[in-house]
Amino acid sequence: MARRFFTAADGTRISYLDSGAPGVPIVIVHGLAGSATEFVPTAEALAHRRVVLIDQRGHGRSTTRPHDVSRESFVSDLVGLIEQIAPRVSLVGQSMGGHTAMLTAAARPDLVDQLVLLEADASGTDPDEPSTIRHFFESWPPLFRTRHALVEFLGDTPLHRAWAADLAEVHGGFAPRFEAGVMDEIMKTLVPERWAEWEQIETQTMVIFADRGMFRPSQKEEFVRRARNAQRIDLPGASHDAHLDAFGRWIEALRGFLRD
Repeated sequence: MARRFFTAADGTRISYLDSGAPGVPIVIVHGLAGSATEFVPTAEALAHRRVVLIDQRGHGRSTTRPHDVSRESFVSDLVGLIEQIAPRVSLVGQSMGGHTAMLTAAARPDLVDQLVLLEADASGTDPDEPSTIRHFFESWPPLFRTRHALVEFLGDTPLHRAWAADLAEVHGGFAPRFEAGVMDEIMKTLVPERWAEWEQIETQTMVIFADRGMFRPSQKEEFVRRARNAQRIDLPGASHDAHLDAFGRWIEALRGFLRD
């Protein structure tokens, strides 16, 4: 996939990967502390379609320390990308990326042909969660001697292997492509409920939940009940990062929903 960049309205540099295939693009938006690279296998499995993977601001190869991390800035970045590549797209987002995708579909329905949300909802985040996230990332060593050292430090899981694969090679070792303080600030913007935006979306939507994900059954039920045009799929045995640990079922769900 070709890596490209564009400059957002506030000067933030945004990176994205583009498969360059023909057809209506599928734009995929990663979650907090993730990056475009963890969705490369997904793009390869959807090779018949053009797939574009964005590094959200503060993540990956995009500007690491942007001045603005409001929800509006993330939506503006995604709108800017879509307007560059196609009149309309199929939009896919996981976790915080699903939240961004949801708000984008609400703000600019003219740009979104179909919407897929993996492990995302509109009920807002626990106010204590940002500090928990920050303390977790601050507990990491500033550098890892090797990529595998991150896996040894955190444990061998699909998510940790994805983080290890995306470490930046720097003098003296390997470092994360995000900063704990920026993740904390982003998490704070996810605390408020966004039901008003969710309830106005008329775009054909697929909501995917993992049975070992982060949402309670009542939260899942309410999210789908308050939707205008959404179907629900549950992935058994999957975690919040189902695109990594339930890859086959994830791809099957996407292929069944996303029309050419």
